[in-house]
Amino acid sequence: MKPSLSFIFAIVLAVVATPAQAQEVFDIYSDLQSCEVTVGGDAAGCRLRADLSSKEGLIQSRNLSLDGPGTWIVTWDVGGAEEGSYRACARLIRDGEVVSERCTSFYYGGRVDIRFDVRDAHADYRGMTLLVYSEDLAIVDIYYTLVRGNKAIYISKKESVPIAGSYGSPSDLSLPWKQLLENGQEYRGRVKIVEKRDGQTRAFMNSFVARDDAEITDTYQDETGASATVMGRSRVPFEGSLRFDLRQNGTLLSSVEEKTPILLAGDDETVEISWNETLDPGIYQLTIQLIGNDGDVLDLEESIIEAEIPPRPQTVEPAAEEDGSGTSTVVVVAVVIVMAVAAIVVIRRRRG
Repeated sequence: MKPSLSFIFAIVLAVVATPAQAQEVFDIYSDLQSCEVTVGGDAAGCRLRADLSSKEGLIQSRNLSLDGPGTWIVTWDVGGAEEGSYRACARLIRDGEVVSERCTSFYYGGRVDIRFDVRDAHADYRGMTLLVYSEDLAIVDIYYTLVRGNKAIYISKKESVPIAGSYGSPSDLSLPWKQLLENGQEYRGRVKIVEKRDGQTRAFMNSFVARDDAEITDTYQDETGASATVMGRSRVPFEGSLRFDLRQNGTLLSSVEEKTPILLAGDDETVEISWNETLDPGIYQLTIQLIGNDGDVLDLEESIIEAEIPPRPQTVEPAAEEDGSGTSTVVVVAVVIVMAVAAIVVIRRRRG
C-alpha cells in the first residue's frame, strides 16, 4: 500500500519544523581573576555575554562572538576587591534574545579551610608546571587547558588524582602540551583543580608567547671534523641549524652551517661535519652556535682543538742471520750421514 500524499506532506513539515540543535550554556566557573564558560549546540553566530557583579551591582561585562561550541575564557580586571559574595552569569544571545543562561556565586576573602594547596602553577611553551600538596590525603580532578585568544583549543582532564606530600615535597602533576604550538603566537595556560569531597575549586592561568627552543647537550671535535648533539625543548617545532666556526690566532679558517632535523621537546639528534682536510699541527679555536627559527642564537659551545704531529710509521727490519749458521747446517748433515753409515755396518754384521 502506497503512503498517501497527505502523510508524506506531514513528514516533510515535521522535518522542516525540527529545530537545529539548541544552544546552551552547559557550565560556568568564575573567581575574581577569570570566568570559564562551556557552550554546546549550534552556537556559531551567537554572542556570549559574561557579567560579574556584587551586592552593589554590576562590576564588569565581557562580550565574545562565538564560532561554535566549546569552552571560552574571559578575564576580569578587579582592583582592590572587597571581601564578600560575588556572582558571575553567562548569557548566550542570538538575534538580541537570550537563549540560554547560567550563573554561579562565590565568596572572596576571609579564612577558608582548604584540603590542598598549590606551591607552583605555571604555563609555558613546554606545558603546565603544577606542584600541589596536602597534609591529609585529598582526591581531586584536574583540568589542564591551553587557550588561544579566548577559546580553549586543548583540554586534558585527570580524574581522581590523589594528593599528599608537604610543602617541601609536593606532588608533581605537571603536564606537557600535546598540541603543536605556533612560533611567536600568544597563548594562555590554565589549570583548574576540583576537590572531589567538598567541591573546593581553584584555578590558575598565565599568558606566554610560544617560541622555538633547543640546547646543545654534547660536542666532539678533532683534527678531522666536529659534531654536536641538539635536544628540543619546546612544543614549537625547532627547524634551526648549527654553525661551526674554526679559527686559529683569531683568523677564521672555516665556517660550516648545517640544518638540524626538526625537533620537539625531548627529541635529540647529532649533526656531524668534517674539515676539508686534516688540520696541520697547532692550536685551533672552535665555536659551535645553535641558531633558532628566527636566526637568533639559542645556545653556544666553545672549545680548543690541539692538532698534533702524526707519529711516523715504524719500519720493521728483518732479523739478521746469525754468524756460523752455514757451519751449523754442515755439521747436522755430517752427523746424519755418519749415523746412516753406522746403521748399514751393523746390519751387515748381523747377516754375516
